[in-house]
Amino acid sequence: MTGPVRKKKVKNADRRSPLQKIAAAPHIVWMIMFIVAPMIFVIYFAFTDENGFSLSNITELSQYSNVFILSIAFALIATVVCLIIGYPLAYFMAKSGPKARTILLVLLMLPMWCNLLIRTYALMALLDNGGLLNSLLEKMGLDKIYIVGSDFGVILGMIYDFLPYMVLPIYTSISKIDKRYSEAAADLGCNNFKVMTKIIIPLSMSGVISGITMVFVPSISTFYISQKLGAGKIDLIGDTIERLFQTPSTYNIGAAISLVMMILILISVGIMNKFSDDEGGIII
Repeated sequence: MTGPVRKKKVKNADRRSPLQKIAAAPHIVWMIMFIVAPMIFVIYFAFTDENGFSLSNITELSQYSNVFILSIAFALIATVVCLIIGYPLAYFMAKSGPKARTILLVLLMLPMWCNLLIRTYALMALLDNGGLLNSLLEKMGLDKIYIVGSDFGVILGMIYDFLPYMVLPIYTSISKIDKRYSEAAADLGCNNFKVMTKIIIPLSMSGVISGITMVFVPSISTFYISQKLGAGKIDLIGDTIERLFQTPSTYNIGAAISLVMMILILISVGIMNKFSDDEGGIII
């Protein structure tokens, strides 16, 4: 009797009450209207033209191969640099005292209280040819540094805007690691380096993978950062899609590039989910 009773209880627990279904309805409607429907429109326009169904939009994507390669390269560089900077910072925050940790968290989150556009404009005002940095260098008798309009300026903007997305998941993962693991490793003769490589880093990999995903995905699809800090000289995927969607005659090609972008993002998320821990993936 125990088995059937348990199965019955599990079935009853899985059933949602009418109130729960009503509460979930707005979320479902929202997803259909603003996630599912736009994706269907993108797929439709990607495989159609003025004559109906067509694969010409897909075949024309080869002329944008350089844009894809450049965007992926920029996103990878920004992600790697964010990881190199973010992991030590997250570790230091996790091991700091409560007061220092709170101050560091506030300092990290403070720029995020501003809109991305404002943060990018502020960085542009600092790094522009006539900005604060170059004005200071001029007063010191040094040559100007031309950052805005360069590849370095765009990558720097990505790092500045998306670094907190790398730090916070890693900080959370390290904070959850039981201190007794490190103490046990030290008792067994491990030095600090071995404790870090054998205990801390492996147990914080879920945070690292989350951080990589949260930086790579917006970096590869950004367009505003490249427009402002690239001074219109650097064309990434996001810029190309925006430009193509501004003209009705190129909607279909823009949709085809957007479709490829969605596939690239889903593949990257799927790969990173594969290497995440058993507690769940990055995006479910």
